[in-house]
Parts: sequence; structure tokens; C-alpha cells
Amino acid sequence: QVQLVESGGGLVQAGGSLRLSCAASGRTFSNFGMGWFRQAPGKEREFVAVISRGGGTTNYADSVKGRFTISRDNAKNTVYLQMNSLKPEDTAVYYCAALSSAYSGFRRLENYGYWGQGTQVTVSS
Repeated sequence: QVQLVESGGGLVQAGGSLRLSCAASGRTFSNFGMGWFRQAPGKEREFVAVISRGGGTTNYADSVKGRFTISRDNAKNTVYLQMNSLKPEDTAVYYCAALSSAYSGFRRLENYGYWGQGTQVTVSS
């Protein structure tokens, strides 16, 4: 089992920044690729970013590329999502998740075996 707890969400004006954190406990954190997803009201949960177990490989959704940065600190069992130049369309509940499959499956929700409870990000215009 892996327990994931997100923090760092909040209300920010368009153009602002937020840093989300996801603290993991339980099984060895460094064994898992880690992803961030988001879900806006009335929409499906969508992929945002993913980072490989060692942190050497990252991938992003086109909508956040160049604005968001995912990173991890395996010594602290934590994954981060730095969000810059935020837009109102970034408003959503953000979830971190542990990848249970091969890294190549990172875009598919069903490949993530563990999820946090989510943290709300609201971007005002």
C-alpha cells in the first residue's frame, strides 16, 4: 500500500504560481513513477504530468507544457508540481498518483494504483 497526501492548493490570480506537494508513505516511494492529474467540475480526470522513478524522465500534457514542472525528492518521499503562469482553465482538483505499470502507460488512469485525496486549485481571472 502507498498512502498519498497532497497539499499546497489554494486560490490564486491568473498569472500567479502555486507549488503542490504530494507526500507518500508505505511502500518504497522510489519504486514508483509518480503522476499528477486534475479534474475540473463536469469534466473527466485528465493527465497533467509524470516523472519516472529516479526523476530522470518527465512528460507533460500539452496544455501545461512550459508552465508546469514536476519534480521529486526520493529522500523525502515527496513529489512536487510547480505551476507558473496559471490560467483560469487550470482550475481543478489536482491529484497525485503512483504508477503501477510500466512508465510507457503513464497517460492512462487505470495504470495508477494509488491516489491521493486531491487538493483544490482555483485560478481567478
